[in-house]
Amino acid sequence: MAVSSQSYILDPRPNLPLLLTAKRYWQADSPYLNDSAALTLIFTHGVGFHKEQWEPAMDDLWALLNHNNGTVRVREMWAIDTPNHGDAAILNERALQYGYDQVFAWEDYGRSIHAFLTGFGTGLDVDFSTRRLVGIGHSMGSTALVLAHGYTPFIQFESLILCELMSMNSHFAAKLANLYQRGSINRRDTWASHEEAYTLLKSRPAWKAWDDRVLRIFVNNGMRPLPTAEYPDKAEGVTLKCTRKQETACYRDLQGAERAYHLLGPTAKRVPVHMIYGAINDYVPEEAKDDIVQNAVGGLRNLASFALVEGAGHLVMQMNPEGLAQKIHDALARPSQATAKL
Repeated sequence: MAVSSQSYILDPRPNLPLLLTAKRYWQADSPYLNDSAALTLIFTHGVGFHKEQWEPAMDDLWALLNHNNGTVRVREMWAIDTPNHGDAAILNERALQYGYDQVFAWEDYGRSIHAFLTGFGTGLDVDFSTRRLVGIGHSMGSTALVLAHGYTPFIQFESLILCELMSMNSHFAAKLANLYQRGSINRRDTWASHEEAYTLLKSRPAWKAWDDRVLRIFVNNGMRPLPTAEYPDKAEGVTLKCTRKQETACYRDLQGAERAYHLLGPTAKRVPVHMIYGAINDYVPEEAKDDIVQNAVGGLRNLASFALVEGAGHLVMQMNPEGLAQKIHDALARPSQATAKL
């Protein structure tokens, strides 16, 4: 069945200063489109990416859902941008210059998710309080879903599926933040065209490991024409929607990852938490993952499930979206009372 989509802009101003962007995905022929018992999936993304990066994994997940004989019923899927990423970054271009250019708090993404799902603003015609919600996040997006639990009214998720959760204690958080900052500050961020950007990125080892669908979406949906406020004098070419400055500002926030680390245990007691990691230990060391499971969560017994995606590291949704979709489907199909097993 074909997948349709529609973009939304939520305006929570003046109570919150940044506009929020999201996209809804559904299958018009689905028997579950108006099924109040079917699930609504909410996707959130990591630093440097955007909501459309989830689309290949979504496509693979739809394929699994359409052949599972109703084992898992999904009404629709949504993806929400961080306010300084993707389409939201363009809308908030000027506002982000005032107080966000040095540090962008991950809690602002959590607050944005909460505002969107509680309808805190104008521009959204969906009452998510009547939906059976499942939060599915990658990296910072997983952290933001945990942080979103700190606001009222409380969002009652059916479950949370945290993919390569970027939450850790202060020791690991500081080391990784410094590494990521050095990488983002010097990252190339302008190209002559979308075509040149795709060709050059595809030729580099790190990007060769990506699923080609994801790379093309990164180029087509994650870049914008010049000039911009960041490059007012460049009349031609393309640049990243999430600027290097804003990406680095995200990496400077150490509080969000650490606060979510300490909230993870209480969160797992309130809602079933499924944890998914890439089988390759690259950006997040194995000892950091073990610490999260054993100390932050209190052991596998407190998780609804735990899974590894083969052939992928931290950028699991970029490297193996099909494998990730399978693990997400497995998590959705598990009874909520199930406990994790190795």
